Amino acid sequence: MKPLKLLVKPPNILKVADRSYRCTIGRGGVSKNKTEGDGCSPAGTFPLSLVLYRQDRLPPPNTKLPLLPIQKNHGWCDDPGHEDYNSLITTPHNGTFEKLWRPDKVYDIIVVVDYNIGPVIPYKGSAIFLHLNSTTPRPTEGCVALSTEAMLEILSKATLDSKIKFSEA
Repeated sequence: MKPLKLLVKPPNILKVADRSYRCTIGRGGVSKNKTEGDGCSPAGTFPLSLVLYRQDRLPPPNTKLPLLPIQKNHGWCDDPGHEDYNSLITTPHNGTFEKLWRPDKVYDIIVVVDYNIGPVIPYKGSAIFLHLNSTTPRPTEGCVALSTEAMLEILSKATLDSKIKFSEA
């Protein structure tokens, strides 16, 4: 079986095999020069490594990717000066971070995109995810946001060989 390839086509299409899904991406578009806080999605091709999900709101998604239930104390370090930069952390934490347990449904399913991993480069960008759309879809801070239905369909076909490509055009 061929690995699943996801292709982000700005401004709002995610192509997967023979399907196209509406999505939103970073408010700054796609950039080869991604930096922390610029609102851009990173140009390039990256593996999908982990699915985090809210087990109190939905069952585990059907996927071959590793699954991890989100806990109330989970966060993602976005502090470029911290040794935990661009990684899953537990709180309390002495660096800045995004809370993964949110009152809205945006992070009910998160797919970690292995961007700026091994080695992690400070200020190169963090917390690049596929996640769910907000109630009113709007640009992200660099992630790809999808409907729940699209996310579940894509995850059902994803494997450890799956990759996402962010294209500038």
